[in-house]
Amino acid sequence: MSEYQKTENSSWRTKFKALGPGILMASAAVGGSHIIASTQAGAIYGWQLAIIVILANLFKYPFFRFGAQYTLDSGKTLLEGYREKGLLYLWVFFVLNVFSTMINVAAVGLLCATILTFVLPFSVSIPVLSFVVIVVSTSILLLGKYRILDSLSKLIMIALTITTVAAVLIALLRNGWQGVAPVDYISPSPWNLGALAFIVALMGWMPAPIEISAINSMWVIAKRRLTKVSYKDGIFDFNVGYIGTAILALIFLALGALVQFGSGETVQMVGGKYINQLINMYASTIGDWAKTLIAFIAFMCMFGTTITVIDGYSRTNVESLRLILNRKDSRVSFLTAAILLASLSGLAIIFYFNNAVGPMLKFAMIASFVSTPVFAWLNLSLVLRGKHRIKGPLLWLSIIGLIYLTAFALLFIANQMNWIS
Repeated sequence: MSEYQKTENSSWRTKFKALGPGILMASAAVGGSHIIASTQAGAIYGWQLAIIVILANLFKYPFFRFGAQYTLDSGKTLLEGYREKGLLYLWVFFVLNVFSTMINVAAVGLLCATILTFVLPFSVSIPVLSFVVIVVSTSILLLGKYRILDSLSKLIMIALTITTVAAVLIALLRNGWQGVAPVDYISPSPWNLGALAFIVALMGWMPAPIEISAINSMWVIAKRRLTKVSYKDGIFDFNVGYIGTAILALIFLALGALVQFGSGETVQMVGGKYINQLINMYASTIGDWAKTLIAFIAFMCMFGTTITVIDGYSRTNVESLRLILNRKDSRVSFLTAAILLASLSGLAIIFYFNNAVGPMLKFAMIASFVSTPVFAWLNLSLVLRGKHRIKGPLLWLSIIGLIYLTAFALLFIANQMNWIS
């Protein structure tokens, strides 16, 4: 048993000190899935997809928690657990993770740059701004490492949460639950095969891609290098981050449902173009005076996401490769190289495949959901033993969740293969 497991004394002071990995996970999650997908879901379908957002967060909860739980219990990263299960699982994770690294860094960098155009008083091309955003993010990671990342994410999440909740409350008080939609407005239905791709993409990154569970376990290890974190406090940190980001997903959906649903305005499906509509939604509820402020907070949110994405994916790429090559440890320079490669690959996609980032992002979200049942089962298998092995309600929730996620993935694959109509 590790020294961390022996230190089970918990107080609000130790809980607060333990906060970090869960907040980082929330910061990484509140990007495309929340700001874009959740708000679009509310803007197009009103409150109808709220149940999908709730179920996705509920049924994925155990499998994300198992990543933190396994690391807190064993002192090993989730990737070490994958390696012990079999080299094939690690290879599959590594290949998917490298692909996700390139696409996600490019996507969040582009979205961050797009929002920045609403903040700057002068005009700069989005590719150039993307370059600046990614270079600054990389510099913060290389110069400040985990400490700056740990502190910055908390401030960003607090500002974003307060602003979004305020916008939703104002819209609710002004318009009621119906929002701006006319009483006789006929809502489009999401309960058909035509909307399945949108729903699957929404769930794919709701609250985050499944590989974030492995990234979170790496952040837990990094946090423990800074301060002692008991098992109980580590789970508290995870719950704060996960439950917080799940609630935020519903709040973003509410923003779309209350402000844009039934307004007659065509919902832009391309992320970059939708940013303008999103900022206008905030401005229409809080006031035009707040437009620049909202744009700045939204930018800071995506900036935090960009930092956490580059850091998290780089850490897991290095750790995966170390375990595949069966090395005892990896040098700090390897993480530096991985961060630089992640940034450069993201920039390469932005500059050379700019028009394809949208479709590639949607593909990445769908691919993430289809692969979720595999890694959900793998995460579950790692916590069936040990001091804090799961049992009771959490075990049943994970079994039901695995059935739900697998059934949805198979339905999507069957539809894509034209096996059903």
